[in-house]
Amino acid sequence: MPSQLQEAPYSPARITLIIFSLAMGGFGIGTGEFAIMGLMPGVAADLGVTEPQVGHLISAYALGVVVGAPLLAIGGARLYRRHLLILLMSFYALGNIASALAPGYGSLLVFRFIAGLPHGAYFGVAALVAASLVPFNKRAKVVSLVMMGLTLALLIGNPLATILGQHLDWRYAFGFVGAIAALTGLMIVLFLPLNRQEERQSPFSEIRAFNRPEIWYPLAIGSIGFAGMFCVFSYMAPTLLEVTGVNPFWIPIALAVFGLGGFVGNILGGWLFDRLQFRSVGWMLLWSISMLLLYPYATETIWTMLVMCFLVALMVGLGPALQTHLMDVAHGAQTLAAASHHAAFNVANALGPWLGGMAISAGLGWQSTGYVGATTAVAGLAIFLLAWRQQSGPKRVDDDVALSQDS
Repeated sequence: MPSQLQEAPYSPARITLIIFSLAMGGFGIGTGEFAIMGLMPGVAADLGVTEPQVGHLISAYALGVVVGAPLLAIGGARLYRRHLLILLMSFYALGNIASALAPGYGSLLVFRFIAGLPHGAYFGVAALVAASLVPFNKRAKVVSLVMMGLTLALLIGNPLATILGQHLDWRYAFGFVGAIAALTGLMIVLFLPLNRQEERQSPFSEIRAFNRPEIWYPLAIGSIGFAGMFCVFSYMAPTLLEVTGVNPFWIPIALAVFGLGGFVGNILGGWLFDRLQFRSVGWMLLWSISMLLLYPYATETIWTMLVMCFLVALMVGLGPALQTHLMDVAHGAQTLAAASHHAAFNVANALGPWLGGMAISAGLGWQSTGYVGATTAVAGLAIFLLAWRQQSGPKRVDDDVALSQDS
């Protein structure tokens, strides 16, 4: 178990600048990932394709995340984390600038896949760097601060990109994301010193160390247990129109409330993990099941729907909790495991909408996404219970001792 007496290697001001720089990268990546959702009509009209075809651009990006996370983490295992972060942000900037300059639909599809490749590896390495800056019992909090950039992208970045695309051209939105990525790379150069005492692994040792059930369990929880949030989120707009019966004016408001819930959930998830450790994941899954089961009953009025948007979005708290737990169990494979965490969440991003779409197509109604999402959360809880049983008795005792010392 890592030492709880880890000393912060830099001054509080320097740590703040580093965390801000890493979160800025998360903001850029989150904006790049979600921007296309608000730009669908403009992209479709400009490229002469249908909106479902534009939806394939989202899938191409998600596939890039799933493929790129383990490959780039393994390929960069021998690099210092500072150098790897700079390379990943440079890669992300080029992928989005290329997207902005894409001459046609086919090339844009390729460039969105390429832009997704550094996504998971960046968040994984950024989380490891952030956790190394603070004492052991504050790691989840700083990891949640890095992930805050992603939640702010939902709340602020995506609307900004949509406004840019609507008033200028959709290509400016991707140029905006490329500029944020380039700025992040520069900030990392300026504020994150090179740590030559940093432990590095060979790619093959990371792969060998990765193949352990205590790593695969949290990845499975993220892939399946988190799918429910994406199931509800993906079909929120048509649910508002078809079930709640509101004017389209309310859709961006509901999305903003959802983004606010994700922002709060991200902070709460880090706070809860610092106090309960892995047990916090079980409690958050129970919360998720409860809220997703209530969701169908809240779709009748706009006010209950807005409240439920916020409450369901608190599921985002699973992110920093699972990310920090992986740091604890992935000895010898931390970079690969941390990056794979984000690949797992993109699997959830694909699984949730697919399952929800099947239920809707079967005639179960838009509200059925809540029940489908609750089912995936129950599956995630079952995996959590298996993981908890798999943990050795001494490990749980150590966790309890740590918690009592912290309190």
